[in-house]
Amino acid sequence: MMNRRQILTAGAGLMATGTMAKSQNMGLPEAAMMDSATTQAPLRPTSGRDYNPVVTLNGWTLPYRMNGNVKEFHLIAEPVERELADGMTAYLWGYNGQSTGPTIEAVEGDRVRIFVTNKLPEHTTVHWHGMILPSGMDGVGGLSHPGIPPGKTFVYEFDLVKSGTFMYHPHADEMVQMAMGMMGMFVVHPKDPTFMPVDRDFLIMLNAFDIDPGTYIPRVMTMTDFNIWTWNSRVFPDIDPLVVNYGDRVRVRVGNLTMTNHPIHMHGYDFEVTCTDGGWVPKEARWPEVSIDIPVGAMRAYEFDAVHLGDWAIHCHKSHHTMNAMGHDVPNFIGADKTQLTRMIRRHQPEYMPMGSNGMAEMGMMQMELPDNTVPMMTGWGPHGPIEMGGMFSVVKVREGIDADDYSDPGWYENPPGTQAYEWAGELPEFSTNDSPKTRLTKRKS
Repeated sequence: MMNRRQILTAGAGLMATGTMAKSQNMGLPEAAMMDSATTQAPLRPTSGRDYNPVVTLNGWTLPYRMNGNVKEFHLIAEPVERELADGMTAYLWGYNGQSTGPTIEAVEGDRVRIFVTNKLPEHTTVHWHGMILPSGMDGVGGLSHPGIPPGKTFVYEFDLVKSGTFMYHPHADEMVQMAMGMMGMFVVHPKDPTFMPVDRDFLIMLNAFDIDPGTYIPRVMTMTDFNIWTWNSRVFPDIDPLVVNYGDRVRVRVGNLTMTNHPIHMHGYDFEVTCTDGGWVPKEARWPEVSIDIPVGAMRAYEFDAVHLGDWAIHCHKSHHTMNAMGHDVPNFIGADKTQLTRMIRRHQPEYMPMGSNGMAEMGMMQMELPDNTVPMMTGWGPHGPIEMGGMFSVVKVREGIDADDYSDPGWYENPPGTQAYEWAGELPEFSTNDSPKTRLTKRKS
């Protein structure tokens, strides 16, 4: 019997033309695999130029090997199972056991050789989104090179001529393959380690799926009505927090391969926009923000100094994108009296719970029975009750005493005395918001 990795490697044919033939003397690099949906520790370089590695939220970094002066990576395009959240698994297409695929990290000036083995039922390619490289390495099927047939391995080889944050995804049957989850991030660190240094460097890929409750496979023909909004193919409350030590300089890189823009908003801080797909923003051209819109097919990076302790929300500010399994045909019952209707329904279904007459917040508190393989529309609990969020939402946790390589969840922040909103039980101010401006002025004079 052969194990999974041996089967994947044994079935791979190797294109050996020009510079690609040079790598045959070492064979294919090992294809590292990952089946965990938790954030993996940063992969620090053991050879080649040094750099401060990124942390992929609920993801991992692909290992490489040195072959002379070339960094070699091995991507496997294959069907995968991804746990989007506790209780919900999706049958997707991805890379090396996961969707989104592993992050590739290298350094400006490196030459990389990336083996891509196709274990999908159809041909594929890999486009290196935003990178400057030879036309024949650009990964547009039929234009740059032939598609990679099932069971075959192609090699991409090029020099990294600029630093920044880039993405990779197919340009072959793109609508299907990207809707099935085929995408990943490619970070090129500056060759000068003193340029734009940060202490913590987080990476988030925005992606989305249309998966009906009780099913496992995305609907690939969807254009706008997605119902599962994810970061790195994960939904809140199962998106890991961004754990930060007090005083750290922090960078958050966000790429968007969904079908719509996403205004990413972070509470408790303002920040500087320091990088786009095109490169680093000069210091004199940066602008302060508390929200940054990430266009379709684009990347933005921002930085801040972690000087405010606490638990701070970070989320997409499109309200439907912080909810799960959205049903767009749900009627609005706010203000409706369901008393008589409830009595009638409970004669046949005693467990029936009327909902929506006073808004939908009650959904965050009730643990309702759900269809198989889906998630509640809003869920997640904090230290003071239900958070009533889902989808594209997480928490930036700023603490003192976090070790440099520690990204474990420190738990909930305890607000110091006098710094938390509280219920007022005394007398209300003399005037209310129902008073007219003229009345309020008269009361002040009296």
